[in-house]
Amino acid sequence: MNQENLRKITALRHELHEYPELSGRETHTKRRLMDFIEANTSLAVVDCGKFFYAARYIEGSKSIAFRADMDALPINESLELPYASRNPGVSHKCGHDGHCAALCGFALELENLPRKRSVYLIFQHSEETGQGGREAAKLLHERNIREIYAFHNWSGWPERSIIVREGLCQCASCGVIIKFTGKTSHASEPEKGLNPAYVIAKLIDELDALKQEFDSRKILCTIINISLGDKNFGISPGEGELALTLRAQSDSEMRDIRNKIIKLAETLANNNSFGIQCSSQDYFPETSSESFCVNRVRRAASSLGLKVIDMQDAIRASEDFGWYTKQIPGAIFYLGNGENYPDIHTSQYDFNDNILETASDMFVNIYRDTVIK
Repeated sequence: MNQENLRKITALRHELHEYPELSGRETHTKRRLMDFIEANTSLAVVDCGKFFYAARYIEGSKSIAFRADMDALPINESLELPYASRNPGVSHKCGHDGHCAALCGFALELENLPRKRSVYLIFQHSEETGQGGREAAKLLHERNIREIYAFHNWSGWPERSIIVREGLCQCASCGVIIKFTGKTSHASEPEKGLNPAYVIAKLIDELDALKQEFDSRKILCTIINISLGDKNFGISPGEGELALTLRAQSDSEMRDIRNKIIKLAETLANNNSFGIQCSSQDYFPETSSESFCVNRVRRAASSLGLKVIDMQDAIRASEDFGWYTKQIPGAIFYLGNGENYPDIHTSQYDFNDNILETASDMFVNIYRDTVIK
């Protein structure tokens, strides 16, 4: 990448970092990215509502796509950066500002690449909730896209190394909320009410008893929140909620364990005369990478002289890129931030600008590989 293009996307990354937006609210982010591509490239820009894509269409060619995510996290900015977040309580602590800037760098480079294959650059909303990938993936069949690629920056790996894995890369997950409804009473007469504290405690105890089975199947059940009454010492509460995050290696495993937990909760509720409501949200399918797509990533990295590392185990954290790879072949690769670099989703994290050019160059070389292979 020439230095002028690198300067442009670095400045863009800092601007995106300065004005972060939560999932489903990426209005400014989307508009700024669209303006950047329209001002600096000849790509067609198509507004799809919550997300958009930029494309170069070649009649009769097979289409390939690259995807970046736009949303930020509900974490306060604690770093003293010249481009620190101006939106209180919101910051780019997952690096999506860098993902978008890197894809814009690829857009700049496309101007000088062979025009032999249709290419789509998808700028997607709401990755952190899993909703964006579900909605944007509809584009794949609408535009007859045959392959798709994405990257995620990752700490704990050597800076600028490329980490790949064939098959399962990131686990499936979903949030589950279980609400018990009993009866409020005076705290001095709890026998006249129905306090859900004890049935929630029993459910948690039962979940802990299932831990051995969970571990053997590489399934996780994490307690996220327990909500029960207020600090009013005269009232025995009549409602309570338990929020869980479930993780598994596949959608089917996750559905199985979800159904088992809900059946257990319903049994406890019925046996103790409680009403019960169960709901799910933030659903992520498992993300898998196709072998021949991973090989494209390997060749792209080798052509750039980058170290390629084979990841032994799938990452527990979820990624809604799985909505795409459930439909067509694709690959997600990981770009090392540095072995001692702060982890994503922490207050000390900021996207590493040293890997921005590498990310764009990887997209360029993956595209080149699809043209010649």
